[in-house]
Amino acid sequence: MSFRFVDLFAGIGGFHAALGALGGECVYASEWDKDAARIYERNWNLKPEGDITEAANDEVMKVPEHDVLVGGFPCQPFSKSGKQMGMEETRGTLFWNIAKIIETHRPSIVLLENVRNITGPRHVHEWEVIIKTLRNLGYRVSEDALVVSPHLIRPEFGGRPQVRERVFIAATLIPKGMPNFKSNVEVPDLTPVMSNWNPLSWNLAKDLPLDKLKAGKEKSRVELSEMEKVWIEAWNEFVVLMREKLGGGALPGFPIWADHWVHIDDLKIPRGTPDWKKTFLIKNAEFYTQHRVLLNKWLKKWDYLEDFPSSRRKLEWQAQDTKSLWETIMHFRPSGIRAKKPTYVPALVAITQTSIIGKQKRRITVREGARLQGLPEWFDFIDQGDGQSYKQLGNGVNVGAVYNVIRAQVLRDIDLLEKKPTLTRAILGAPPNPDETLESHESYFAKSHIPIKKTNTSISKLKLVK
Repeated sequence: MSFRFVDLFAGIGGFHAALGALGGECVYASEWDKDAARIYERNWNLKPEGDITEAANDEVMKVPEHDVLVGGFPCQPFSKSGKQMGMEETRGTLFWNIAKIIETHRPSIVLLENVRNITGPRHVHEWEVIIKTLRNLGYRVSEDALVVSPHLIRPEFGGRPQVRERVFIAATLIPKGMPNFKSNVEVPDLTPVMSNWNPLSWNLAKDLPLDKLKAGKEKSRVELSEMEKVWIEAWNEFVVLMREKLGGGALPGFPIWADHWVHIDDLKIPRGTPDWKKTFLIKNAEFYTQHRVLLNKWLKKWDYLEDFPSSRRKLEWQAQDTKSLWETIMHFRPSGIRAKKPTYVPALVAITQTSIIGKQKRRITVREGARLQGLPEWFDFIDQGDGQSYKQLGNGVNVGAVYNVIRAQVLRDIDLLEKKPTLTRAILGAPPNPDETLESHESYFAKSHIPIKKTNTSISKLKLVK
């Protein structure tokens, strides 16, 4: 292997897949969730340590030497009373344990990932502390947020048809003797892998691809219930009727709330109603007033949606000129049934909001979810339930996003890495698409992919089968 890396807050191994495809060897991983750690060990032949706070602190440093440190760390609140804006202020948070590892081993590259909201208005202080801590530790890092989503990356570079905006913090060690002015620097440039690409060009069925499931156990696990089909069929009829009346024109882009269909003259908005809701109430009343004859007929046919949960009496149409609801990608959300074109899907989240493939009248499978995250076909969830697998995928990091960010980071900071030719050659000399390595059965991954006896016990009780 060309370089050593540690994988913190590892989940099921999205970072591991990306760094391994670049030629790296994982020498340490941490993951406190036993179910995720079990899947990690199954696929990467490395048992994660359970608690980073016990492995890296003032008294203990179990993490070995390494060249690259990666991790999707939890963002815990930092105290605003601190004046140093550095490591001491992060004490008591998991980021402090990361900082201790960095301070001890000074890896050449640090790449951290978090949700986009970490740079939002509620986390300004935390963001400032993280950036200043890394700079005080001797790293070049941008104070600007690098937001990356796999659906924006061209497929030939490992992009995937999934909107998944995540913030990456790319920090590179400044060698001794080189001045550290702690000034801002541009974020790594991903333009080469994103340019000349329209995300609406994704074709989910072809590009993921979607599986054509035959009747049986696998299909039954993702099929829609009869009641779910009724909800969709009712709103599908609404879509078809409205498109006919509008002469094939676009449906309203605002949320349709059947519970608030009243004549505009009868609309009464309670005092204190938020402006956003007031706007939607007015738009729904105007919509109903204009089309009430058709809408009343539709409502009567479907018993005024009385047996529908409140969240299923709403439709969020984002599918533009798509002809029917059954031709869209859907999400059952608390805010309503959201429909969009079958190009790319929303971010993987909990199973209750797993994307629905309208044409196949089913949710995406676990295997398709793994593809959306860039994991290879041989990636194995052993015998665990689908709900747990969806959860792990929803908490994971996209392989293609990591792969391209770290390559762009090396290009940005090539001047800092002149004395690390083996590291830079491995990362920049790797194939442009991580899939080329991940799907190769001659690869390091296939060699490490050893079977584990199926069991429901925790990972500490698992026995590896040679």
